[in-house]
Parts: sequence; C-alpha cells; structure tokens
Amino acid sequence: MISDSDTVLATAIRVLKSEAEAVGDLARRLDVSFPRAVEIAAACTGKIAVAGMGKSGIICKKIAATLSSTGSPAIFLHAADAMHGDLGLLGPHDVVVALSKSGETEEILQILNVAKRLGLPVISMSGDPGSTLARHADVNLDVSVPEEACLLGLAPTTSTTATLAMGDALAIALMERKGFRIEDFASVHPAGAIGKKLLRVEELMHQGEAIPRVLETTPMSEVIYEMSRKGLGMTTVASEEDKLLGVISDGDLRRLLQKSPAPLKLVAGECMTRTPQSISGRDLATAALARMEELKITSLVVVDPAGTILGVVHIHDLWRTQMF
Repeated sequence: MISDSDTVLATAIRVLKSEAEAVGDLARRLDVSFPRAVEIAAACTGKIAVAGMGKSGIICKKIAATLSSTGSPAIFLHAADAMHGDLGLLGPHDVVVALSKSGETEEILQILNVAKRLGLPVISMSGDPGSTLARHADVNLDVSVPEEACLLGLAPTTSTTATLAMGDALAIALMERKGFRIEDFASVHPAGAIGKKLLRVEELMHQGEAIPRVLETTPMSEVIYEMSRKGLGMTTVASEEDKLLGVISDGDLRRLLQKSPAPLKLVAGECMTRTPQSISGRDLATAALARMEELKITSLVVVDPAGTILGVVHIHDLWRTQMF
C-alpha cells in the first residue's frame, strides 16, 4: 500500500503526463477523417445519438451534453438499453456517434448494424482503427493510446481522457462550423452562473409605465417629479411618437441648479442631454454593464433600430444578478 508522499506525487505526475501526452498525440494524428466527421454531424437535421458501454458510456454522456449545449441536439444512448427498446429513440434524420475502445463491443456492433439498416450515418471513435466498428463506420476517429495510466493496464484512464478530448474537439469544431453564437449559447443556458452572464438587456430593463418619460415641452417641475416617482435617477425625453430625443439625469439637474437662476421656469428640451447613451434590448447585460462602467453612468436607454424607447436598464438591476 502506498504511504510515502513522494511516491503518491510521482504517481499523480505520471498519470497526468501520460494522459496529456495521449491527447497531444491525438492532435498530431488528426487527418481528413475529422473534417468529414464534422460535415456529417453538421448535415444532421435530427439529433446526434452518442452510444457507448461502461466507462465509454460515461464519456458519451459528457459528449452528448457538450453537443447539446453548443447547438447540436444530442442524446446518450446506452448500448445495452438500446438492445431492449431504446433503439426506438433513433429517428430517420439522426446521426450515430459510437464509442468503443476495442471497436468490437458486441452491443455497439449491434447498434452499428441497426444504424446501417436505417440508413443513418455512423461516426465511430475507436482505439483500434482496424476494428469492425472502425471499418464499417462512415468515418472513424482514431482515439487509440499506447497504454493506460493504470499500471495494471485495466482501469480505463488514458483511453477515456483521449476519447473525451476528441469529443470536445468534435463539439467545438461543429459549433464553429454551424456559426453558433454567444446569443445562441445564452438561450440554452438560462440558469446558473452561465445564465446570469448571458442575460439580455431586455430581460432586466424597466419597461411600460416604469419608464421615466417626459416630452420636450414638459416643465422642469414635472420633470423632477417624474424622476423622483420612477426612482432611476434620470428620465428619458421623448417625442410624441416615443422616439428618444434626450435624457435628463440627476447630474444634469445639479449642473442646472448651479448655472441657472430660475431652473423651474425651463422645459425639458432646454435642459436635456441631446446625445443620450442607448443600447439594444438584444445586447447582453454584461455589455450594458461594461458600457456604464466605461462611461461612468448609471442608466442606459433601451431603443429599437428606429430609436423608439423600449425601456431603461439601471446599473443596480445588473448588480442584483451577481453576474460578475
């Protein structure tokens, strides 16, 4: 039994180096098979079924999850369960990605046969390029490794790491091939830390009656009341058609009081900032926060392409999301 700390550290270093070298070797061995696999997956109009057994099955779950979260709907198909009814999950427009270190796993070969009978493309990831699975798949991605990190050569370690890395490479290449954008990523990650960072401005803005709004002809006494009532430290100045003409902020009021002997005799159009900062509702909230911090302001007016006022987003709304 290992008890010496130096020995333990040496084991950890050996395992990490072994797995890192295996992944590096994959990169050096990549050939035309990889872009062919990406094109097959990109042409899929159904879902990608990632099939495997045992430890490979666990890797399949991660690959399927990564594909789904990057714009390519995917499922994990347990090879044993597939033989007992789960093959019904496969549809006529699907693609099968089959994982097997040996390339001879009986259940995986049965899925291969069914996929061929249904006319479904098959991408294999096998540790033996000469195996039955590799030879009969439409394209094989070679994930072979010289040895496992386990000294007994029994526990799948280096081989599963290599397969997972290849799955990540396929998912990210496919994401870029399909033009998957950060906005698309936001739509499939609505919750958690990622979801907070990918919120859109339109999800956080004050809208409708909550928007502070006055006209150019509104007396400054009413402007101050509107700003106080809405509590955002500013008000928009709008045309009769609700187009954004300007804004009046708390800072504008302070400067007005310093330089005007009779500020309450003025109207909004005489006191507003005529070059207001605005943003699209489709922009990410993180972009709005960056703009406010850069310009040292606390609010942005949300407008459509025609300049119509849609809302106001305040820096406090962004802070409350804990997106940073």
